[in-house]
Amino acid sequence: MADADIALMAHLARRAGFGATRDELEEYASKGYETVVEELLHPERFPEIEDDLVGRFYLGAILDGAIETESQQWFYRMVNTRRPLQEKIALFWHHVFATAWYKSEQNPDMVRQIHMFRRNGLSHMRTILMELSRDPMMIDWLDNQENHKEEPNENYGRELLELFSMGVGNYSEDDIKSAASAFSGWSFNQPIPGYPYGQHHASFVYREDDHDDRIKTFLGQEGRFNGDDIIDIVARQPATARFIARHLYNFFVADEPQVPAWNQMPPQDPEAIDTLVDAYFESDGEVRSILGVLFSSDFFKEARFRRVKCPAEFVAGTVKLAGAHRYPDPGLEALSGASTLMGQQLLNPPSVGGWQTGREWIDGGILVARVNFAVGQLSDASGPGVEDIVSRLRAEGSSLSPEEFVDRCLDLVGPLVVGSETRDSLVKSARKGGELTLDGEADADDTPTRVMRMLQLIVASREYQFA
Repeated sequence: MADADIALMAHLARRAGFGATRDELEEYASKGYETVVEELLHPERFPEIEDDLVGRFYLGAILDGAIETESQQWFYRMVNTRRPLQEKIALFWHHVFATAWYKSEQNPDMVRQIHMFRRNGLSHMRTILMELSRDPMMIDWLDNQENHKEEPNENYGRELLELFSMGVGNYSEDDIKSAASAFSGWSFNQPIPGYPYGQHHASFVYREDDHDDRIKTFLGQEGRFNGDDIIDIVARQPATARFIARHLYNFFVADEPQVPAWNQMPPQDPEAIDTLVDAYFESDGEVRSILGVLFSSDFFKEARFRRVKCPAEFVAGTVKLAGAHRYPDPGLEALSGASTLMGQQLLNPPSVGGWQTGREWIDGGILVARVNFAVGQLSDASGPGVEDIVSRLRAEGSSLSPEEFVDRCLDLVGPLVVGSETRDSLVKSARKGGELTLDGEADADDTPTRVMRMLQLIVASREYQFA
């Protein structure tokens, strides 16, 4: 099996999911790239993780509905799902359509929103925006339940255009007012109290008597527009296609400048964005089709290690490498806290603009938290991930020189490409132990420990921070 095939599959697995074990990469390579992309784009072909699985081991995951317990369930999905792109696209939309736990009065609505992103995240933009506009969590987050016929609230109408679809500079203040009035009457039923037995979720309700049915002008069109009409118009806009294309490129291909700069700063790869915009219109805005074009493109295949891993990616990918939490075993709840310490508390983004991305993830203090977590995950020489790499090394020969030892570990971790300075440091460390013996009983005690320590050095490297 060609090393190039494995490296390409590893790249795809990092971007369309949260990484993959070596066994998984070899299975992918045996199928071929196009087949794997097709499978990723159709998660419904694979079984889903049962929602209550973690709750069977962590009773609190069922009873208290706290942010930590819901986050630990999501991390368990990221690590173990056979539908990796489904979880990745949910994380993508959670960032783009950011709502946060700290404002929610009903915790189940936050969880149901993530389920909605899983269910519809690969569908057409019109469908996604329609589901978003009817989502009780979003309605509450942007106060649309206070958007009345005679007392409009512009919060949702403004953010729909500015942050969720078109971007700054592609609409007027009058367009915002029209959008807001079109969504008047879109609200939710307040759920009944659930204490002490849990909480109930809210449900969308359209209050026709509270809707402004007057003629409106929106993006040059005129009519008695309701919210669904606004979404129809927005989904057809070239500005929407370009805005979503830049988001997809930033999340799946390479780090871009932060969103507020997009109306002044052109994309770093205009041809790639044009390709995604064309795919948007050719598919009537279907995200599944756009991602199919993206994953098959040369600009994607060549963009390796050009994105800083967000904390959720970093945590889930490291856990997969370590072979940990393949079952809901003790310690799963710590993953949410680790991601939070790195700057990303799932289900609780800092603002409606989501998180700052790219190099913003790795300032000095946060980098220390990332390194400490990764090294800690690989601190057990008898752990499944370390054992798997040791077994593979033993199957390949009786001994390895320090240089060979480093290169084989880098290959089995990623394959991870590192600079000459990093590799020299790793080789220098490997030379302290001399040749790595791999002949059964003679290396029984020393080899797993040496491999573990080499893996710790690798995951502490600068290059490991990138996807």
